[in-house]
Amino acid sequence: MQTHPFMKIYLVGGYVRDQLLRKYFHYDLPAGDRDWVVVGSCAQEMLDQGFLPVGKDFPVFLHPQTHEEYALARTERKVAAGYHGFNFYAQPDVTLEEDLRRRDLTINAMALDQDRLIDPYGGLKDLLDKRLRHVSAAFSEDPVRILRAARFCARLKEFHIARETLALMQSMVQNGEADALVSERVFQEMRRALMEPTPSRFVTTLFDCGLWQRLYPEIRISKNTLEVLDQSAAASDNECVRFTLLCAESEASSIEAFCRKIRPTSDIKDSLLLWQKLKNNFPLSDASQWVAMMEKTDAFRRPERFINLLTVARHWKLASMQTAQAALTAAQKVKTGPIALACKDKSKIGQAIHQARCDAVTEAI
Repeated sequence: MQTHPFMKIYLVGGYVRDQLLRKYFHYDLPAGDRDWVVVGSCAQEMLDQGFLPVGKDFPVFLHPQTHEEYALARTERKVAAGYHGFNFYAQPDVTLEEDLRRRDLTINAMALDQDRLIDPYGGLKDLLDKRLRHVSAAFSEDPVRILRAARFCARLKEFHIARETLALMQSMVQNGEADALVSERVFQEMRRALMEPTPSRFVTTLFDCGLWQRLYPEIRISKNTLEVLDQSAAASDNECVRFTLLCAESEASSIEAFCRKIRPTSDIKDSLLLWQKLKNNFPLSDASQWVAMMEKTDAFRRPERFINLLTVARHWKLASMQTAQAALTAAQKVKTGPIALACKDKSKIGQAIHQARCDAVTEAI
């Protein structure tokens, strides 16, 4: 593809950061998407070269062959509260340094020109010092950046937030800028953070800057909560389990309020409320209780609900997953059709199936 002589293209952002993390710290990171920034060009020139626009008013384009994202270098100006309250300026006179300056953390504000690192804000030094530091005061204009900084704490266990950056995050909470966070963005960042290697650090960082207390005072977070969250991450549990562990010590009314605020997926909300409804039934001591729990969780049609619930219970040392798996497998093998046909009193079919499952579970555990 032929480019304008004044056009310059750089590899930027997370891909550059992760390459350096692999190089210096041997982090085992998945290969992420490559993002590019284009300096010295305009939207019409990108279109003329076959790039495909991503949105109507946003200067990001897809490469016609690779489908990687190419964004015009731009500056931002805050004009209103919240995530969407920005005006963009994306013209050929915007420099790479100006584009990098609008980014959140210095480790995300580096670029590569072939093999040459361009690092105007000290991102490499911060990375080597394992420090998360904001690029400029513009960090305070977008409250989502508080969540992103906390998420990087969850991803990079040995990194810490710079003192001045934490102070800025605290001031954003105190002056109400963080109140402009919208539920969709909060949930998006939270679900990503809880799936990181040390999700407890996401929560503690939000506590340190005051955001958790301001937004979710109803959710009780104890030392045990933080410990089981990280245990769940080490066990590679799914997001339903991790959200449920996050809220495991809170009351049902608190969970309802929390869900109204973050608007989780239906599966996550279902898992949260199911735990609140059934947690007092643990531990399970005999086959009848195991089968009853399967029936209450609709385990024979949706076994994942039962497994998720028992996984949460296991982290709280209330159940054995080995026993749970054995019990579920045994109960699933019971053929309900022949039992129903053999039952002369049709009103007792359910009872007969329940007893047959209990007998099977008794043998299995």
